[in-house]
Amino acid sequence: MSKGTRRVDYWQDPQAPKPTSRKTSASAFVLDDQGRLLLLKRVDNDLWTIPTGGVKKGETVGQAGVRECREETGLEVEVTGLVGVFSTPDHVIVYLHGDEVDEVRQPINICLRARLVGGQITPQPSEASEVRWVDPADLDDYSIHPALRARINHGLSSAGPYIT
Repeated sequence: MSKGTRRVDYWQDPQAPKPTSRKTSASAFVLDDQGRLLLLKRVDNDLWTIPTGGVKKGETVGQAGVRECREETGLEVEVTGLVGVFSTPDHVIVYLHGDEVDEVRQPINICLRARLVGGQITPQPSEASEVRWVDPADLDDYSIHPALRARINHGLSSAGPYIT
């Protein structure tokens, strides 16, 4: 998204605008050696999330997850597995530029398990205002959208891949 774009997420809201697009994104669920989760604070809605972004033409979902993590956090990861595929119509995202609606999206997210292999935390100012490792016991202290919290909760569980 371009600078100045705002994002509004809706969850199970009958008043949410009707989607005009469906796009695939990849997210990286990364735990460090102490079991802390990598989170970043988005600049377009001030909510905490795991590294996430659109899959570009010419790349795989795995490549997109690795790229997004590097771009948003400065950290290098490698994909180790699948948390799940999250495509519920309960989640609608509106992208605004000023007061104009650019897009109303129903996302399809493929959430990947990944492990840290290098880099250092350096938030990309256009993407993240903060990046940090968070103890899962402290997640309730962070403002996380319910759709993202569902991905996180499933990633923290020992259950196999989730598909909706």
